[in-house]
Amino acid sequence: MNSSMDSGGTGGAEHQALPVQGHTLDIRMSKSFLQSGSCRGLAGFCVWSALFVTGYQIFQYLRYYSNPAEQRWIIRILFIVPVYALTSWLSLLFFSYNNYYVYFNTLRDCYEAFVIYNFLSLCYEYLGGEGSIMSEIRGKPIKSSCWYGTCWISGQSYNIGFLRFCKQGTLQFCLIKPFTSFLVIILQALDLYYDGNWSPKQGYLYTTLINNISISLALYALFLFYFATHDLLRPFNPVIKFFTIKAIIFLSFWQGFILAVLEKLDLISSIKWEHGETETKSSSVSAGYQNFIICIEMLFAAVALRYAFPIAAYMGTGFSSGQEGFGRSVTMQSISNTLKETINPRDIMTDAIHNFHPQYQQYTQYNSSGRNYEELNSSKQAEKTSAPTQRSGRAKDGEKTLLLSSDDEFQ
Repeated sequence: MNSSMDSGGTGGAEHQALPVQGHTLDIRMSKSFLQSGSCRGLAGFCVWSALFVTGYQIFQYLRYYSNPAEQRWIIRILFIVPVYALTSWLSLLFFSYNNYYVYFNTLRDCYEAFVIYNFLSLCYEYLGGEGSIMSEIRGKPIKSSCWYGTCWISGQSYNIGFLRFCKQGTLQFCLIKPFTSFLVIILQALDLYYDGNWSPKQGYLYTTLINNISISLALYALFLFYFATHDLLRPFNPVIKFFTIKAIIFLSFWQGFILAVLEKLDLISSIKWEHGETETKSSSVSAGYQNFIICIEMLFAAVALRYAFPIAAYMGTGFSSGQEGFGRSVTMQSISNTLKETINPRDIMTDAIHNFHPQYQQYTQYNSSGRNYEELNSSKQAEKTSAPTQRSGRAKDGEKTLLLSSDDEFQ
């Protein structure tokens, strides 16, 4: 079998010579831009440039690891660029293999949920934790505004239930998004999922609705938290951080949605041979365009994140180096250990239990410099008649936690 390339047409054409009853039949396939070297070259340049910019920024954060409580959240957020860029680029490289992109998108979608949770956790850390936030906002009336989405809690005041809702709103996305992503893989294997197919007999309609509701709730919870604490967060310049992360996640999400609609309107079609056989499905074509766009966007995202999370705030604090400005003397082993500790997601499960388990609903978590205490009495009568249950221990990164019962409820 021989093949050659024709330079005519917008994207060129591919010839496939097939033997038919002693003769050679030349079948031509129109070549998509996504299969061209210029597409993959441009995407590759943007991806590797983005990896260099963000990779160096992550290395700086690991080297100047002066405030682990804050920096571990920032490092996790920065990893959105390598994850998005590499998965999109690999999907583009395997474009000709139908549905391979689904497996790469699963990793990207899971990390998307992880980033939203980490940004809210970073804001908590900026303000000193749950207890410090409550001490600032408890009892203050919630301003009613339909524009800001607070009219449904008109006449109420801030309390621990409000913070619980904000955390639960982001954590549910961390649970639902991975579930729907892996569900897509299963449905596709059963031939029950096809991107852009809105039929009620296919899984695309239902997973899209679930993901839309889940991500909207997560971002709404994040916005509510900012609405309540924007004055406290002002010294940390949260606006550029919030909108940079929101832009990355929302652009990728709605780009995929719009491309699916264009596919449904037959504005994006499959790539076929002249004899009518489909070479690449239309769903793979629309996904290919999305992956190409994300590859380009990640270079701009890397630059934006560099300005949104500058390392200067953590440089030169707590280090004794022989050369000023070069940070602490560290080994690759220490950097590797710090990285492993930073990306370990076990704290999500701990936070999920703390925010969803009924036993903890009216407890406020305080950070302290003393020992680690947990006051877990089941009733106020028990609190009066017995001493609080105490368990001491060494918390991660030297952080100490104190859980105190709250008398207020979120109604």
